[in-house]
Amino acid sequence: MAHSVHQHLHNSPHHDRNVPYSRPQTPHAGPQPVIGFVGLGAMGYLMARNLAKYRGTHIQGNTPLLVWNRSTEKALKLQQEVGEDKVHVAKDLSEVATACDIIITNLANDAVVKSVYETFSKTLVAAAPAKNKIFVETSTIYPTVAGELDSLISTIPHCHLITSPVFGAPAIADKAALIIVMSGDYRSKKEVAYILVPAMGRKVYDLGGNLEKAPTFKLIGNSMIMGFLEVMGEGFTLAEKSGVGSQVALNLIKDLFPAPPLMAYGEKMVHDLFDGSTGFAIDGGIKDASHVRRLTNDHNCPMPLIDVVHQHLLTARALHEDRKRAGTAKYELVDWSSMIVGSRVAAGLDGFEGVKDSRPQVVKDDSE
Repeated sequence: MAHSVHQHLHNSPHHDRNVPYSRPQTPHAGPQPVIGFVGLGAMGYLMARNLAKYRGTHIQGNTPLLVWNRSTEKALKLQQEVGEDKVHVAKDLSEVATACDIIITNLANDAVVKSVYETFSKTLVAAAPAKNKIFVETSTIYPTVAGELDSLISTIPHCHLITSPVFGAPAIADKAALIIVMSGDYRSKKEVAYILVPAMGRKVYDLGGNLEKAPTFKLIGNSMIMGFLEVMGEGFTLAEKSGVGSQVALNLIKDLFPAPPLMAYGEKMVHDLFDGSTGFAIDGGIKDASHVRRLTNDHNCPMPLIDVVHQHLLTARALHEDRKRAGTAKYELVDWSSMIVGSRVAAGLDGFEGVKDSRPQVVKDDSE
């Protein structure tokens, strides 16, 4: 594939520092790659939107992004938002497989990922491509699934697979500030990295040629995020029970650990803002916690805090489903910050309205 790179990126040393590969050979003349995007969930929609908008406004001779989603409504919504000149809607997965040079997938779970790639494989076995085709799997999957996908894709002539999970909540994806992790074929990673940064993300980590490394690192990273959330949730709960108040504890997070994700999740926890439609849905959190627990078992590397996280996520989901049945649920879907519900319930507080059940607050004594 002969892919050109926009000139202003070529002159940006800051951009180069964030991509650990030399630039691919890019002749001045030649067609742009046709890029497909499959999966328009909470993350995928924003990733696809940013990619389509960036390439449509920055890349000369760009072709529209070809998108597919199980729910056609989301694909049509994206097309309406960015314009038909930037997004086309595929009629099915087979069209994406045959028409695109680079295919990015962002899907809900391992079973869906495998199903989609099986369709890709069947399509391309029946009509082998005549030129290079790169598949970019960005979902959070168990590492061994990468090997299964590789057996489906890499045996087809001219087809390459890289694993490329991303770090960042939907708010980060919205700003095209994701951290992107890559493993697999070097030349494919180099090609894709300069397409995704800065259009979708701000930095790439290279984990080498083993396709399982990037998914493994993604789970390790998510285990740390889940651990941070659990510790904050327990601290906020103790602050409520002791009368100090969770807002005071959140203020300490902001002053002592001013990391944007911690502050954002802290706000959600303290103010019961568990809307899963704009955050990382709890089912995804439970899936990731389950994957991490399996990974620790496979490597004989205990992570007891993740066992607690898993229990608290299940507790939150169970109580939320009870509220939905009773018609008292505030949100149709809750996100993984609702794991604080487990700590609150264990402490005798209302899980979803912890502050309302809090003990009397500490009153500052200004007397001399």
